[in-house]
Amino acid sequence: MKTQEFLELLKEHPNKSLLFDYKDGNLVGANYHITEIKNTIIDAVDCGSRADFWRETVIQLWESPKEKDKTDFMGTYKALGILNKVNKIKPMAPDAELKFEYSNAEFHTAQLFVNGFTSQEDQLLIRLAVEKTDCKAKDECGVSATNKETASAPSEACCSTEAACC
Repeated sequence: MKTQEFLELLKEHPNKSLLFDYKDGNLVGANYHITEIKNTIIDAVDCGSRADFWRETVIQLWESPKEKDKTDFMGTYKALGILNKVNKIKPMAPDAELKFEYSNAEFHTAQLFVNGFTSQEDQLLIRLAVEKTDCKAKDECGVSATNKETASAPSEACCSTEAACC
C-alpha cells in the first residue's frame, strides 16, 4: 500500500476505531500510540550490482505500558490528524511504500507491510505481514525463481570479483 492510499483509506472511514493485526489474528494493543513517522530513502545496490532507489513511509506503533488496560482503540480521525500534522512539518511522498514498525514482548521488532484491510461498522482493521527477504538478481546469481526454497547456492564463479553477482 502506498502512503496516499492509506491516507485516503482513513478519510473514507471516518470515526472508526483503527486496529492493526500484526500476526495471524494478534492485534496491536488498544494502548498503542503513533510515536514516529519516518520518510526513508533507500539507495541500494543489489547482489547483481544493480543500483536501485525508492522511498518508504514507516509509521511506528508503540504500546504504552501506562495504558495497558485501555480498551478503546485510536480512531481513524485522530490517526489522520497525526499524519496530516507530520505531513506539514516533513512532507511524506504520496507514492512511497507504507510500512509499520512494531514490536512487543512476544513479537520481534519488524517493519511490516500492509497485506490488506477490512472495514466493519465501527472498525477499520489493517492486516500487516512480514515480508521475507529475497534475491533481486536471481537471473545473474543462478537462483531459480520458481523454487527459491530448494535453489542451490550461487557458484564460486558467480561470486568472484569479476562476476556480476554477489
